Amino acid sequence: MSYVLQIDFKMDGPFGEEMSKAFTDLANSINDEPGFIWKIWTENKAEQEAGGIYLFETKQAAENYLTMHTERLSSFGITDARGKIFEVNEPLTNITHGPVE
Repeated sequence: MSYVLQIDFKMDGPFGEEMSKAFTDLANSINDEPGFIWKIWTENKAEQEAGGIYLFETKQAAENYLTMHTERLSSFGITDARGKIFEVNEPLTNITHGPVE
C-alpha cells in the first residue's frame, strides 16, 4: 500500500521557469526524505497557488513529511497550507497507468 499526500497553498511566486530555478535545491532535498517515492509539482499562476502531489511508502512517512513541510512553509511566511493524505487503490491506479508499483 502506498499513500498520496496532496499539498496546496497561496504563493506570490515565482512560477514557471523561475520557480524551477529557485526550487532546484529544495527538489533535490525532497528526494532524501524517508519513505518518499515521487512528487508532481503543481502551480497555478493565475490563482497564485502552488503545491504538489507526493507518493510515500507509508502513511507515517506522509504524515511526517506533511508536518515538517508545513513548518518549513510557515518559516517562509506561508501559513495557509492545506494537506490531505489518501491511500492509493493500486489495482485501479495500475489500470489507468498511474505511476505506482
